[in-house]
Order: sequence, then structure tokens, then C-alpha cells
Amino acid sequence: MKAEWGQDERVLVDWGKDERKLTDRVSVLVGNDNGKYPTGNTLIVRGESECFVVDPSVDVVARGGAPVRVDAVLNSHAHEDHIPGNKLFESARVHIHEDDVSGITSLEGLMDIYGLQGEAREGFKKVVVEEFNFAPRPDAEGFQHGAVFDLGGIEIEAVHLPGHTRGHSGFRVAHDVFFLSDIDLTGFGPYYGDAWSDLEDFEESLRRVRDEDARYYVTYHHKGIIEGRPAFLEMLDAFTEVIGRRHEAMLEFLAEPHTIEEMAEHRFIYRPHVENHFAESVERRSADLHVQRMLERGEANEVETGRYQRI
Repeated sequence: MKAEWGQDERVLVDWGKDERKLTDRVSVLVGNDNGKYPTGNTLIVRGESECFVVDPSVDVVARGGAPVRVDAVLNSHAHEDHIPGNKLFESARVHIHEDDVSGITSLEGLMDIYGLQGEAREGFKKVVVEEFNFAPRPDAEGFQHGAVFDLGGIEIEAVHLPGHTRGHSGFRVAHDVFFLSDIDLTGFGPYYGDAWSDLEDFEESLRRVRDEDARYYVTYHHKGIIEGRPAFLEMLDAFTEVIGRRHEAMLEFLAEPHTIEEMAEHRFIYRPHVENHFAESVERRSADLHVQRMLERGEANEVETGRYQRI
């Protein structure tokens, strides 16, 4: 059912120079510092019959809305920084891949995606509510790979790109724009540190997304708007190579026997000074995924219970 916006003009906000128009129907609401976490780059798609907002950021909430009357919200996946506007646009429909629906229908469901437990879980729950505007959307509708949203004169097609989360998806907008979400092409590299993350799936998604041919590619963080396929492929290759560098660094560390906890303490993902509720969990999960890969490849052995060494 289409949203009724006639009596809520407060959500119509002129973003001025921070709204970058890619086509006459597609624009990007550029977040603070080009979408650096905790904010992001939100996509606006204007159809003849409906307007969609994709991943409404904390900056959208801080500004009080978008430059269109939003009929529906598209979430690329269930992570705290991609869903703040789900509460702001409470009269709009919300769509997300069916594998991530539980992450926006309840706070506990979101915490399960991260895999946080104990004090870290309780602490991050508070952050998600107070700093990221979280409110459950039990009305959220799940979509599948290939789902097409017809806005009138323009379509958005969902492309399932799992690995970051189980339901992480990109979006083709006409043939001009591809929204990459958290395949963000940063120097930090791919993030696969949640309980619902998967290294093999992420690599397959990186291979699949190479085939996307668009005029503009949009990342949610940092890089923002990338014009042209050659520039996109160069950034994608550099982004993908981070996985191999991490793997080699972990193998080098395992020249002597170590546990997963010791690997996490060493820090292969975050710099040692970074402190947040999820860093330790991300380090453990990432190390575990790489160690499992080492065991499968015959690169390392479990020399005693819970201790691994490079062969």
C-alpha cells in the first residue's frame, strides 16, 4: 500500500550541494566526510508513481528527512548504519532481502546477526538505539535475488551479494547506476567479521559484481560516487586483494602455535588503538574463517586442541 504523506511535510528537506544528481531520476545524499562511518551515502530514486530511499543514513535522520516524499525504504542489509531512517520514514514500506529481515524486525534479531554476547551485546544495543535511531519494523517485507521494484518510468533490481551479511544486496537502477552498499572499495577491505558473515560468499560476490556494467557505481562509505567501469574495476581489484594480504599475515603469525584468541588480540582487521563494542568479536570471527581456510588448504595444522601452526 502506498504511503500517505500529505500531512507530513517535515520530511521534505533540501539537501542543497550535498545532493549529487547522477541522472534526472537518481541522486545521492552524500554523508558527512563522503559517507565515512557512522554515516553513509544514501541513494534517492524518483519514479513517476513512487520515490524510494536506499539505506537512509544517520545524516538523513539528523537533517530530518529527504528531498522527496518517501514511499518506500530499501535496505541493502541489516547493519546499524544502513537503517537509521527506517524509524524516520515510519509511514513508508520497508524492503530488505529475506535473509536479513530479522535484523530490522527486532533489536535482538540485529544483535544475532553480529553474534555479540554478554556486555558487548548489551552495550552495542544501547549504541544502536541511541546513536543510530533503531526502532523495529515488524512490517518489513523480504525480497529475493532478482526482485524488481517498478517506481513508474524507472526500475530498481535487487542483486544478492552475500558475505558481509547473509542478505547483503546491491541494486541496479535502470542501466545507469549500481549501488554497491558495503562492497565499499575502501583500503580497509572486505568486512566479514559477523556471525552471519561468510568469507567464501563474500569472495563469490566480489567475482559476481565484476560483471556489473554501469555509468556510476555508488558505495555507501568513503568512495561514494565512482564514474566509469575502468575506475570501478581498479578499485574492486585493490579491495579484493586485502583478503589475500590478511591471509598471508595470519599465516606468518602462525609460524609459532597460536589460538584464535591470540590471533584476535594481535589484531589483523582493526588497528590496536581502535576500541568499540564489536572489535574483539570481529577479530575472532575473521581469524576463525581464515584458519578454517588454512586447514582446508593444508596450510596449517591444529597442533594441539585450539592451537594452530603453519605447515
